[in-house]
Amino acid sequence: MGLFDFLKHDKKKQQEQTEQQAAAPGAGGAPPTPSDMGSKYTDAAATKAAAERMGAAAPKAAMPPKAGAGPARPHPGPAEPSDLSAAHKAVPVPPKPAPAAKKRTYTVKPGDSLSAIARRELGNEARWRELYAMNRGVIGANPDLIHPGQVLTLPG
Repeated sequence: MGLFDFLKHDKKKQQEQTEQQAAAPGAGGAPPTPSDMGSKYTDAAATKAAAERMGAAAPKAAMPPKAGAGPARPHPGPAEPSDLSAAHKAVPVPPKPAPAAKKRTYTVKPGDSLSAIARRELGNEARWRELYAMNRGVIGANPDLIHPGQVLTLPG
């Protein structure tokens, strides 16, 4: 069997199936008649009874109000939890975050560069990129151009 022979084989199977369906009663493009479907779908009384059962089982709040049925009643509030439900058990409250440590800032002085500030304030001049990323809005697009008086936020 060749590499693509399986595709031809599947195509032949499909053609055979369509030919079999065409030969079946009620086929040929005509819509199926009630005799083809059996009596299951033609019993109007059973269909109506099923619709009434479904309507009775549906929640009343989901049904739209009928015209002229009077004023709409307000929706009742949430039900009280019972002893059998899990809602009465205490739900753990997530811990509050610790008060944020006061952000350290640095005011740029004449002659400063980001690498010099990083070396002096952060202990490693290679952290200047981190310093720039945190203060891109203050510094602007050029990290080499910082002005005296700019207030920079230092990373923790």
